[in-house]
Amino acid sequence: MLPFEPPRLTGLLGAAGEPTLGGVLAANLSGPRRIKAGAARDHLLGFAAVSGRGEAFKAGGKVVKNVTGYDLAKLMAGSWGTLAVMTEVTVKVLPKPPAETTLLVFGLDDRRAVQAMARAMAAPVEVSGAAHVPTTVAAAAPLKAEMSVTALRLEGFDASIAARAELLAAALHDFGRVDRLDDRHSRGFWTQVGEVEGFHKDPRPLWRISVPPAAGWRVGEALGTVLYDWAGGLVWALADDPAAVRAAARAAGGHATLYRGEARSDPGHAAFQPLEGPLAALSARVKAAFDPHDILNPGRLGL
Repeated sequence: MLPFEPPRLTGLLGAAGEPTLGGVLAANLSGPRRIKAGAARDHLLGFAAVSGRGEAFKAGGKVVKNVTGYDLAKLMAGSWGTLAVMTEVTVKVLPKPPAETTLLVFGLDDRRAVQAMARAMAAPVEVSGAAHVPTTVAAAAPLKAEMSVTALRLEGFDASIAARAELLAAALHDFGRVDRLDDRHSRGFWTQVGEVEGFHKDPRPLWRISVPPAAGWRVGEALGTVLYDWAGGLVWALADDPAAVRAAARAAGGHATLYRGEARSDPGHAAFQPLEGPLAALSARVKAAFDPHDILNPGRLGL
C-alpha cells in the first residue's frame, strides 16, 4: 500500500478526471494515516524530471538510504508543478495491515476532543488515524450522527488490535463511553474523513488549515463549520471571509490554503498563504534556479 493514504478528493472538488500519483506527490497529498506513516514527501525516494530550463535531471534513488547533498525529492513534493515536470518517480510502499478497528467517543466539544486525541497519540498503541467531527458536521450526510464523533483508528493483526484497543479505551475512560467500529465500517468511516465527504455538497469556499494539533480547536472556535483530521493538526473549514480564515490560522500558529472556491490575484484572496520576508526571498531564488522564465504553473504558490 501507499502508507500515506492519499485521498482522491475528486468528489470534494467536483473533478471528473482520474487522480495520478504524480499529482499526489506534486501536491504532497496525505490522508489520515499521515500521523503514523508520514506525509507523501517522506515516501518519495527518487524521481526524474524536466526543469523549466528544458533540462532533464534525476535525484534520489531506488532505496531509502540514497541521499547525499540536497534532498531534491523533499523539495519537489508539494511544489505544485512550479519547479519541474516529474517524468518518473520511485515511491516507498509498505505491507497493508490485515485488519483495523476504530474507537469512537461521542459528544465531546472541539477542545475536549483535541485533548482526547492528544492522549491517544501519546499512548503506546500506534494510532493510525485521529479525527473529530463536530456536531453540526456529523449531523449531515453521510455520517448523520446525533452528536459529535471523535474517532481513533488502530491497524494490524487481530490479536494486536484487541490488546491495543483495551489499552486505548482505558486511557480514554474519563472522556466518556468508548464504542468500536468493526473492520468494514472502520474502513468506510476513514474514507469519509479522508475525502471530506461531509463538505461535498456545501457550496461555500473550503479551506485546508495546517496548525499544531494542540491548537486545532482554536480554528474551529473562530470559524465554526470545521472537520478535524491528524489529531487536530489538519482543519477543513467552510468560510466565506479569507481574512478571518487567515487570521484564525495565524493565531493558532499555522497557515491556510483555499482548496475550493474562487481565488484572486490579490494577496488577501490568493489560494496559498502569501510568503513573507526571508522565506519569500528563498522561495523566489529556488524558483529562479529551476524555472527562470516562469513557464511552469506561473503564479502558483505566489511565485
